[in-house]
Amino acid sequence: MNIEEHPSTSIADSKIANRARFELELEFVQSLANPFYLHSLAQQNFLEQPAFINFLAYLQYFKEKDYARFIHYPHALHHLELLQQPQFRSEMKKDEFLREYLHQKQFDHWRTWREASRQPKSENLAEQNAGS
Repeated sequence: MNIEEHPSTSIADSKIANRARFELELEFVQSLANPFYLHSLAQQNFLEQPAFINFLAYLQYFKEKDYARFIHYPHALHHLELLQQPQFRSEMKKDEFLREYLHQKQFDHWRTWREASRQPKSENLAEQNAGS
């Protein structure tokens, strides 16, 4: 029996291929967190292509708990949801204001998301002791 014919080899190859596909899809979804990238996709007419729109719909599986845990940039999931809407895709192409608006909202979120009331008590104590 050749190595190519061995069932465990084909299973291992399938697992490797599935992992590589998942990693590529994860990387792409995370890139959607970048409003400038969204605008670039729109300018290149990707957001008008039916195959690409179907791909965006397929990527919705990342919103499920088992997959969402791999996402490092939560705005990616929000933008993926917005990309499901034809009006958003259309506006993204023609309106740089929308790109800037998304960028500002994202910046404001990252700037303020870690409020003092949400910090662990040990960090609050450390800050208070440093000020004394």
